[in-house]
Amino acid sequence: MAFLNNLPDGASAGLALVHPTADEKLHQFKLNGNEWRGALSHEAYLRREHTLSNQALTRDNGITYWILIDTAATQNALDPKSPSRLPLASCETYRKKALVWRDGKVQDTICHGIGSVFCAPQLRGRRYGQRMMQEVGQVLKTHQVGRDRECLFSVLYSDIGKNFYAKYGGWEPFTSSHVSIPAGDSKHVNTGATPIARPLYAGDLAELCAIDETLIRKGFEARPRGSNVAVALIPDVETMQWHHAREEFVGAELHGKEPKVKGAIVGEVIGKRVWMYWTRVWYNGNPQETKGNTLYVLRLVVEGRVQAGWHSSNDKQEYDSDQEQEAIMSLLAMAQREAEEWKMEQVEVWNPSPVTVEAARRLHPTAEREDREEESIASLKWYAEHEGPVASSIDWVCNEKYGWC
Repeated sequence: MAFLNNLPDGASAGLALVHPTADEKLHQFKLNGNEWRGALSHEAYLRREHTLSNQALTRDNGITYWILIDTAATQNALDPKSPSRLPLASCETYRKKALVWRDGKVQDTICHGIGSVFCAPQLRGRRYGQRMMQEVGQVLKTHQVGRDRECLFSVLYSDIGKNFYAKYGGWEPFTSSHVSIPAGDSKHVNTGATPIARPLYAGDLAELCAIDETLIRKGFEARPRGSNVAVALIPDVETMQWHHAREEFVGAELHGKEPKVKGAIVGEVIGKRVWMYWTRVWYNGNPQETKGNTLYVLRLVVEGRVQAGWHSSNDKQEYDSDQEQEAIMSLLAMAQREAEEWKMEQVEVWNPSPVTVEAARRLHPTAEREDREEESIASLKWYAEHEGPVASSIDWVCNEKYGWC
């Protein structure tokens, strides 16, 4: 492809970050589908992306598409007959509700989550990804803000380690750990003797998400002055529905049916319950094989623990009761059974508390908290004035799988 020799470098003043046309967006989907379609066919992958762009979270400009282009190019050099420009790199951003605590005050804000960062293989090596992330990092500070809406931070989940996005955009890596246990009934504990876990369905989530948000706000309000700045993506029902729309689409494609159980709950007394939501992700293209497929816990909520700082994954306080551990173990046991039913290899919980790790270990004695170094590295860019490294002076509260995009 001789035209590649004539393309500008990523530092060129002629490059610009713009919103793609429908044709340009489709062009990128067709290319990135080679890497991201997972268990889906190309055609199904395109339909899934269309479905996900029409959820409550993404409608009404909840999702924004971006491409980097050469403003001097008048046509797509990869397809001269196409009326579209050549996207040199692309990504999408999701507008999310968020909370920030600083200087003793709790502030409602928005956060943009960045996903689907992509540069076609034949265009790599020219620093287009670096340039696009630098541009996106700046534009998101003012994107969709107004007199009653401010963006104080943005997040992404790096699959290329901890350095690239920190160096070329300022997204600093935060704690990114998990504990995983295999699918299927545990052979190490009599789950019949543990608290009863009841399944949660789609209709149960709105009320529980609202309660969860209230708990997070109370935790923020109780933070003592002098604490680190704290941030949290609100785990609202729209966010859970987006994850579930994803699993429902793929479940229907691979197995001809949609998963109905969205999580589980232990306890009947309001204020003393423990619950979790989850989502299933199929990576294996063979519907009968489990390798790689994972049931991710989106969010774990302990309703009765409302005290300053308890949400932080870095909190080492030993305030978790034996009852809490038993409840979490019951929830994880149900997740294991759901994972087995839906051809999952494992259950995974992000940034687990010590009590969650211990509950997982009781179900599977070799379970350990693992720190990720390459994949799904939670990274945050802070826009307001701030002293010191962001990752060590800002508490990312509820840094769990639901925030991923």
